[in-house]
Amino acid sequence: MKDNLHSGHRSRLRKRYAEFGLDSFDEHTVLELLLTYAVPRRDVNELAHRLVNKFGSLGGVFDAPLEELTKTEGVGESTALLIKMIPEINRRSMISKNEKRRSVVLGSAKESGKFFIPYFYGESEEAVYAAFLDDSLRLISCRLMMHGEINAAEISLRKLVSTAISSRATNVILAHNHPAGLLTPSPEDRAATAAAKNALEAVDIKLVDHVIVSGNMYISMEECGYFMLRDKNGRVQSSK
Repeated sequence: MKDNLHSGHRSRLRKRYAEFGLDSFDEHTVLELLLTYAVPRRDVNELAHRLVNKFGSLGGVFDAPLEELTKTEGVGESTALLIKMIPEINRRSMISKNEKRRSVVLGSAKESGKFFIPYFYGESEEAVYAAFLDDSLRLISCRLMMHGEINAAEISLRKLVSTAISSRATNVILAHNHPAGLLTPSPEDRAATAAAKNALEAVDIKLVDHVIVSGNMYISMEECGYFMLRDKNGRVQSSK
């Protein structure tokens, strides 16, 4: 009888979603619906409340580290993995749509910022990407350069330059995220940008910009004046 009640409740949740979408759900009910696919034949309403209360919000649940999720009563490894997959799947979907467009041209800071934001969606660790472009600033490819407990100063210049050459790129745009939420470039970010710029220029490839992303916000280091401008003799003219 209890299983029938749970089955009926699950069916009603799924029917409600099919008819009205998630806009008719509150946060714990969204999570409850998801958990019905990971936890069979058990009421997951209480578990959904427990997770939202523990991590503060639905977004907090999805951002929580895997090991913290599994420490929650009622959450096994399979359930935790399903929860962590949701933002990852969303991120991959947005990236796929981004790159499968017929033509991607990153000719402005706005276009670059909009392009890179999906790459860092739901990312709790720092990552560095590089977009490799042709003479017309048309995208050839976008590659992950580094990921994990790093800072932008640790970008592998050898990997960056070799990938640019093998891609036959003439222009490159770097991007990395600040998971903590601050968009201001750090001294390490500036040092890494200068090093990457010099390394690429040595093989006649231009570093067009370095974009920093946090959530749905971004800044362009080039637009903000952090790229050093030099005269024909190589002297610095101005720099922030």
